[in-house]
Amino acid sequence: MQLRRDPGETYRRVDFDARVTGASSLQLVVLCLEQAAGSLGRAIYAQHHADNAAKSAALTRAIAAITALELGVDTSNPVGTPLLQLYQAARRTILDSALRFDAPGLETIRTDLLEIREAMLGTATG
Repeated sequence: MQLRRDPGETYRRVDFDARVTGASSLQLVVLCLEQAAGSLGRAIYAQHHADNAAKSAALTRAIAAITALELGVDTSNPVGTPLLQLYQAARRTILDSALRFDAPGLETIRTDLLEIREAMLGTATG
């Protein structure tokens, strides 16, 4: 029996592995933010095209990225607790979307994550 593999998913996995190798803490956080936001975008797209398998895979990947972000939060930092609360709320919305899909809620989370990413990149270069 032949395994069917999504070429896009294979490319994302290779890109992810290459970026993780030797990455700084900031780069890892940015990567997790990108993974979560991209996965949410793929879930919304899959829902729109009635592709339940792709939607489920994308939601699972988003949860994994959010979990990694939660584990990396430094609560001694003034923005740590609010970030943790944001990630926990995002996790709840994503998990709830497995049963009752909330495209607007997921798009809001996606936008928030991309704004955090941009802010982090701005502080790193500014």
